Amino acid sequence: MTEAARNVSVEPQRRSKLREVSWQDITEPGAYVELGTGDLFRIPKEALPDASSPLIRKESSGASRLMQVSKDPFIITLEARMICCEHNVVPNF
Repeated sequence: MTEAARNVSVEPQRRSKLREVSWQDITEPGAYVELGTGDLFRIPKEALPDASSPLIRKESSGASRLMQVSKDPFIITLEARMICCEHNVVPNF
């Protein structure tokens, strides 16, 4: 009897989904990418006043969805781009 060969990856797989929010739902500092445009927004803790939405406001006729790529608003740009690519978001920064 011959046993069928199985290919098993030796690399650990880390599959996680990043948090998606709207502008009004941003409650913590971090680096956020707008899913529609690929633009990066760095939101420091100073931009988040207590019990209200961020000081940054965007007016648009369409709904914007943001993906938090890091809790660090000052993440290195290359690292933020790589995280976007890993999650099938085309970066525009």
